[in-house]
Amino acid sequence: MFGPKSHLTTRNNHLFMEDVDCFALAQHEGTPLYVTSEKRIRENIRAYQRAFPDADKYFAVKANGNLSILRILAQEGMGADIFSAGELSVVRMAGIPKDKILYNGNSKSERDHEMAIMAGVRMSVDSKEELEHLAQTAQSLGREAEILFRVNPDVSAKTHPKIATGLRSSKFGIPSEQVAETYMRAANLDGVRPVGLHCHIGSQILDTAPFAEAMGKMMDIAAAVVAAGGKIERIDIGGGLGIQYQPDSPAPTPEDLAKAVLPIFMSRCRSLRIAPKLILEPGRSIVADTTVMLTSVNVVKRAHVNFVAVDAGFNVLARPMLYDSYHHVLAANHSDEAAAETCTVVGPICETGDILARDRKLPALARGDVLAFLDAGAYGFSMASQYNGQPRPAEILVSGNKADVTRRSEDASSLLAGQRILPRLMW
Repeated sequence: MFGPKSHLTTRNNHLFMEDVDCFALAQHEGTPLYVTSEKRIRENIRAYQRAFPDADKYFAVKANGNLSILRILAQEGMGADIFSAGELSVVRMAGIPKDKILYNGNSKSERDHEMAIMAGVRMSVDSKEELEHLAQTAQSLGREAEILFRVNPDVSAKTHPKIATGLRSSKFGIPSEQVAETYMRAANLDGVRPVGLHCHIGSQILDTAPFAEAMGKMMDIAAAVVAAGGKIERIDIGGGLGIQYQPDSPAPTPEDLAKAVLPIFMSRCRSLRIAPKLILEPGRSIVADTTVMLTSVNVVKRAHVNFVAVDAGFNVLARPMLYDSYHHVLAANHSDEAAAETCTVVGPICETGDILARDRKLPALARGDVLAFLDAGAYGFSMASQYNGQPRPAEILVSGNKADVTRRSEDASSLLAGQRILPRLMW
């Protein structure tokens, strides 16, 4: 049933993560609930380590910012791709060394620049304009910032338009034909030291060909920089490797990715007589399949459509609403039973678009049953909100037969955090 998902099994009609009964856990902790397998996280990281033994792997923190998960990543030797001062604070707290952190982003504020400079982490510069601002800030602080340049390689990643980031029309990166000139401008600026190139072509990519194309274009740009007199110490090709969300849509492995990009990288480095450190930024492919989102059935309404209404909506799992994304759904306490009817799973949010899964064949369900949405570890909790006054759920880390709370569920007091009633409104 689960293919390579070794951390998920069925026992006595119940879904288990490692040795923990998901239905019993949902009853004990309440729902909605995110549940993650430590074993699976480490397996996924080590698959990248085997495929790319000489490369640095920087986890894309936007995918999942849970502190305990970041600590596991740090233990396994991963770095971090970050997009904010908040993410910087969390990854440093988790023990990821500053030498393995890249501060990315197309719209960094003065505070972002100052935080990155003072923390001593590298930055990915997204435009010629940002380069000038950053250099001035570094000079004013009496520091020097190591920088990579975010390249727009104009590569179609064949993914959802909202997560395709390498097209010429994307908001990210410097046009490839402008990079060498900008690189040499940085080499002559006080306050910055250019050390490499960076790109990211998109997310949930199920074909390695776009990665090979991007690698080829990155090496062409590296050649132009070297010809202009620049030194390339690091080449970051980003992340974006997809996972198998649907049973009939297999995804490439880290080994497949390595076979597609490493021969290009190594041969071009030899011809250019350079030896840069290769960097990857996996996010989804590290954490997505490690996690299930558990949600309880409140109502089964048989109408023109059979609606199964649960206690999690797009406030808990936004991907289906944002991208029409598919998550496989299982009944955690009926996991061995045959499908009885076709249902659409909906949440409690006051929006017609609050649909988590359409037209799924599920066992006969009733109030109190628990559904498990698989592959929810990437862009699940990290995109959760308090819309409609719904506090965010708890997160659990499973290791063997242990299930520990890594983030407590919020209560109504969290909805008031930071707020106050103005004195003039008290009358």
